[in-house]
Amino acid sequence: MSVQSLSISQSFTLKGLSVAETARQTSWVLGVFAVWFDTLRSRGFSARSTLNVENGGFRQYPHGVGEKDGVIIVDHGSRRKESNLMLNVFVNMFKEKMGYPIVEPAHMELAEPSIRDAFGLCVQQGANRVIVSPFFLFPGRHWYQDIPSLTADAAKEYPGVSYIITAPLGLHELLVDVINDRINYCLSHVAGDADECSVCAGTSKCRLY
Repeated sequence: MSVQSLSISQSFTLKGLSVAETARQTSWVLGVFAVWFDTLRSRGFSARSTLNVENGGFRQYPHGVGEKDGVIIVDHGSRRKESNLMLNVFVNMFKEKMGYPIVEPAHMELAEPSIRDAFGLCVQQGANRVIVSPFFLFPGRHWYQDIPSLTADAAKEYPGVSYIITAPLGLHELLVDVINDRINYCLSHVAGDADECSVCAGTSKCRLY
């Protein structure tokens, strides 16, 4: 599937946005992840698979996400609606592809829902364990300090619920594939062999200066 043929899922609602505005804002977001999910599917990634950096492929783990697990995907958060929208789109794509019953977005700061909000929503849906997955590229202060602190504060309200904070995206080889595909597609566009991708469409940014 190319980024041009990717359709927008209708399984979620964005409050306060018109259909036209929602479509415009989401079109560039979806393109970012299209190649990534195509690569996952081509390598046989299933809803119960876990990435394994050491062997460069996928490995089945017996202790994966269960029916009573809630997953929170947390990013930094932004004052720009478009940036926060990216997380909403990604979380819906993730939930649809993986099939996990409880998945919630959260922003570390600057926007809602917060980690506290998302934690509570997971528990309300029946989660007895919450998995906080930072949507960050590399570990830093937010992963070492801020996210653990905010999650611990949220968990105090639910003493019977355990939680774990997973590693950020890090140096996984699939990210290499995504970057390489983006570079080559943009070069093809500059050479006149490809249309603008969904990310760059309408911006005129993908050009030689």
